[in-house]
Amino acid sequence: MAFELPALPYAYEALEPYIDAQTMHLHHDKHHQAYTDNFNAAIAKAPGLAGKSAEDILRDLNSVPEEIRTAVRNNGGGYVNHDMFWKIMGPNAGGQPTGPVADAIKKAFGDFAQFQEKFNDAGVKQFGSGWAWLVLGDGGLKVISTPNQDSPLSQGLHPIMANDVWEHAYYLKYQNRRAEYLKAWWNVVNWNEVNARYQKVAK
Repeated sequence: MAFELPALPYAYEALEPYIDAQTMHLHHDKHHQAYTDNFNAAIAKAPGLAGKSAEDILRDLNSVPEEIRTAVRNNGGGYVNHDMFWKIMGPNAGGQPTGPVADAIKKAFGDFAQFQEKFNDAGVKQFGSGWAWLVLGDGGLKVISTPNQDSPLSQGLHPIMANDVWEHAYYLKYQNRRAEYLKAWWNVVNWNEVNARYQKVAK
C-alpha cells in the first residue's frame, strides 16, 4: 500500500507571523508531496519492503536494494522528517518546555536557554540544506544536524524534534536570514507533541 501525504494538523496560516501561509502551502503541498510520490515510486521496485513502515525502512537502509537505496534515503527521509515536522509545530504554541522532556533537556544541556543556543547553532552551521535535531540515543539527549533529508533513524537514534533548514522552509519570508528564522521558530514549537515523542522512546 502506498504512503500518503499526511494532512496538515492546522490551517496553512495558523503559524503566522512566524511561518507564512504561502511557505506552508509550497512546503506541504509541493515539497512533501514530491517526497511522498518519489518514495512510493522507489519502494514499488522492491516488493520485499511491502508492509514495512517508512520508519522501519529508514532504520535498516542496508536491507534496501542498492539500486533504490539513495532514492529511499532521500525521499523516505523527506517523507518521515516532514510528517514529524508538521506535528511538532502548532498555533498558540512556543514558550518553555514542560513535563519529562523539560527535565531531560535541563539534565542534558543545563537549562533551556543553553539548549536553544546549541540547537540554533546546529541549524545555522548546517552547510547547505538539512535539519537540526534533538535526538535520544544511548547517551541520552543530544543535538545533531544532518544533511539533505538524512534521518537520525538511519544512525540508530530516536528523533524527538527537528527544524528544517532547507531554504524552501524559510526563504520566502526570511530570505538569507536563516538565524532569524531559527530564532522565530521557537514560537511555534508544540511541546505537548515533543513530550509525547520523548516519552514514547524514553521508556
